[in-house]
Amino acid sequence: METVNALTLRNRLGEVLERLARTGEPIAVSKGRIVQAFLVTPADFEKRFGEFQSTEKKRALLARVRSLRQPGVSPEEGLLALREIRGEVGEAS
Repeated sequence: METVNALTLRNRLGEVLERLARTGEPIAVSKGRIVQAFLVTPADFEKRFGEFQSTEKKRALLARVRSLRQPGVSPEEGLLALREIRGEVGEAS
């Protein structure tokens, strides 16, 4: 894996991005001899962090659904209402 320092990255960002696109290998970015970050291709990012983004979207959706709850309606009543809407009332579960 290639490592570039922050100054080189600042001065030659275009070249570094071209190498990243050409090789597909992550590039470590260091500052003061300590790796501070990594540059990765969009495909690599999606592969590694796509599930995290999906989980965050699910959490946001769940929070939105919870914010829409009506006070005084129990979960059981809500479930019964959903089953009625789906036409599942009276069917064996």
